[in-house]
Amino acid sequence: MTQTQDDTLSVVVERTIAHPPEKIWRALTEPHLIEEWLMKGDFRPAIGHRFGFRADWGAVDCEVLDIEPPHLLAYSWGDHDLKSIVTWTLTPTGSGTQLRLEQTGFRRDQPRYFGGANAGWPRFLDKLEEVVARLS
Repeated sequence: MTQTQDDTLSVVVERTIAHPPEKIWRALTEPHLIEEWLMKGDFRPAIGHRFGFRADWGAVDCEVLDIEPPHLLAYSWGDHDLKSIVTWTLTPTGSGTQLRLEQTGFRRDQPRYFGGANAGWPRFLDKLEEVVARLS
């Protein structure tokens, strides 16, 4: 957890993955792979593309804000109350990739959203790693 200048909270998860950025990028941007580790959605890697993710617990509305294949992907993530930004950064290392996920914009009066992201993202990244390991 970090606190930003505008007094919102952020969730940051970092880990080293023993695969190149290009392989992880596929899992972050190909809809059939995203569905395996995150949720069903209609993602397309194009700035301005509006899309949604759906799961049993609900749905989120998103828009691609920034994209620099295969190193940076940012999109809005929210609903009627939450307005946040998810940023993925992939940095090559000698043994694979340093992956950094940051979700910013949680207001202090949103402990349910913040707690859900804090608990959920590490589990989603575990699944992401499994998907990436299966890719050829």
